[in-house]
Order: sequence, then C-alpha cells, then structure tokens
Amino acid sequence: MSEVADATGSPGSDVGRTATDLLGRRSARVLAEARLRQGWGRVGTSWFPVLQASVAAGAAYAIGRHVLGHEYPFFAPVSAWVALGFSMDRQVRRVAELAIGVAVGVGLGDLVVHVIGSGWWQVALVLTISVLLARFLDRGVVLATQAGVQAMVIVGLPALGASGGPLGRWTDALLGGAVALAVAALTPSDPRRRPRLQAKNAIGELAGMLHVLARGLRSGSTHDVEDALIRGRASQPALDDWREGARNARDLARVSPAGRRHRDELTALGNSAVRVDRAMRNARVLVRRSLATLEDGHEHDRADVAAVADGFAIACDDLGTALAAGREPVRAREELLALAGRLDPFVIAPDDWHVQSLVLLCRSLVVDLLEASGEDPGVARDALPEL
Repeated sequence: MSEVADATGSPGSDVGRTATDLLGRRSARVLAEARLRQGWGRVGTSWFPVLQASVAAGAAYAIGRHVLGHEYPFFAPVSAWVALGFSMDRQVRRVAELAIGVAVGVGLGDLVVHVIGSGWWQVALVLTISVLLARFLDRGVVLATQAGVQAMVIVGLPALGASGGPLGRWTDALLGGAVALAVAALTPSDPRRRPRLQAKNAIGELAGMLHVLARGLRSGSTHDVEDALIRGRASQPALDDWREGARNARDLARVSPAGRRHRDELTALGNSAVRVDRAMRNARVLVRRSLATLEDGHEHDRADVAAVADGFAIACDDLGTALAAGREPVRAREELLALAGRLDPFVIAPDDWHVQSLVLLCRSLVVDLLEASGEDPGVARDALPEL
C-alpha cells in the first residue's frame, strides 16, 4: 500500500516533495522573468527624464562651484533633482512649487542657524515657520512638504555643505531651482510618451500569457498553463503602472496648454488601460478553467480554443504596437472581430461542456479586448454569435 502511495506522489513521499520543489522552482523562474521584463519596461519609460534631471543636477553643481565660487554647493543639485525628479509629468507649476519649497526651507534653515543656532527646539521652530510660510505662499502640498524637509536638514545638519557665506546654501537652492525650471520650460515633454510605452508593456504581458496558454492547450501541458497563470498574476504591476501613468498624463493635459491638444488620445489610453485590466482578469479565469479541464482526466478537443487564444495574443501584440505608436488599432480590431464571430460554443464543441465553458469565457475576453481597441461596446457584443 505504501508503494502505491509513493508512486502516486502522496504529500509525504519523495516523489511528492520533488514535484513540489519543481513547481516552486518553475514558479520562481516565471516570476523572475516577469519582474525582469517589467523592470526593463520601467527603465524604458524613465531613462530620458532621469538623464535630464541628472544633467541638470550636475550643471547646477558646476555653476555653483565655478560661477558662484561656492566650495560645496550641495543644495544646488539637490534642488534641481527634487524639482525635476524622474517623471515625465513635469508641469512647470509643479516644478516651480518644488523649487520654491526647497528654497524656502533652506533659506529659513540658514537664517535660524545663523541667528539662534541648532538644536531640537530650533528644528521644531523652523519646521513650523517654514511650512506655515509655504502654506501662505501657495496651496500646493509638495511646496510645504519640501520646505519642511529642507529646513530640518539645514538645522539638523548645520555644517553640511556650508559655503558661500551666511546665505550660500539658500543661493545654491535658488540656483538649482532655476536650472530645473529652465529644463522644464525649454524641453517640453510629450505627455503621451510614457503612457504609450506603458500600454505596450502591459498589453505585451497579456499577449505573452495568452501565447503560453495556447501552447499549453495545444500540447496538453499543465506546466505551460500553470506558467501562464503565474505570468498573468505577476503582470498586475505593469497594468497598475499604465493606469496610473495614463491618469497622471490626462490630469496634466487638462491644465497644460501644450497638452490639451492630446486630451482625446490620453483619455482613450486611460479607457484602454481599464479595459485591458479587465481583460487580464478574465484571461486569468480562462487560464484557471483551462487548467481544470486539462486535469480532469478526460480527453477534450482543445485545438480550436488554442487557436483562439493564439489569435487573441496576436491581436494583443498588434494592439500594443498601435497604441505605442499613437495609431488607430484598426488591424487589431479587425482580428478581434473575426475571432468574435467564431466563438459559438455549440459549433466548436457541440458535445463537450468543458470546452464550451472555455469558449464562453473567450466571449467575455474578446468583448473586453474590442472595447480596449476603441470599438463600441454594442458593436463588440453584436459581433458574437447568438446563443
């Protein structure tokens, strides 16, 4: 009896432990690959603003050192970096708020240190005054936050970068803020760039999952289907980044004269992000149901469903490419409409309710993808065969 148990891989057997270890290693590999892809995707959307801010910080330091003659113009690059950051959402007002916040905090901190010294009560005093002054100057939260932080740094570490006279650090902060404002004003960024790249990355995650699912359905490999499910779950950060990036870009376009002409595309990208997130959730349900179908011990004709999953993946690739280029996703829409017309569960699997359930899930998925491509919801539903 124990030999039979060992052969079937019971929880306490060596075979069971080996299978569990293999599953754990495979899951770790799939998760690592997903994080690597998403990490490179974030680098792809951030490298240019990071380079801009880094050059601006270096330039601010150089001007402070060689033009103003400050030996350690520490707060010049700090102010430039804080004001610009690594985001492409560089509204001039926001950059100005951050730059002024740093300057207010550094200036008050310098004043307090030179008049009454440093200590715990001086920190409390300068924090109170700097934040209240920032609130008086502007309603922006970031201005008040930066004013308080920089004031505490100056009072708490009074010897840090002290050069250039009593107000040397304040002039360094002003210099860094001026450089940041110049960069923001002279290098206007396209608010569509980041959400476009995020769209391609996020939709690519969905396409990759569907390709792996199709391979698993075609070959009957539960390992591939499990990998598809792990990959789908690991894709959520990419989808969240896209939704957040599209929302921020849309908000920026509302107040930026240069961005208003892109408002329609940014709104469409935001809507697509919501629809693709919904499609991913439906795709995960499809994968879980596919795994149950493979594990039920019966033979099923899964070839048509595998072909549909592959078709979805190809359409997703085309959709991501079109959105990244700012084009209307006509080809992806046509491919999805053609796939929708095939999704009749009683034609694909007239006598197999297991496969029919997969087709029904595909119907929900194709409607979400069509809406993500900009298709009218009514047209998307009408493209499906009547049940």
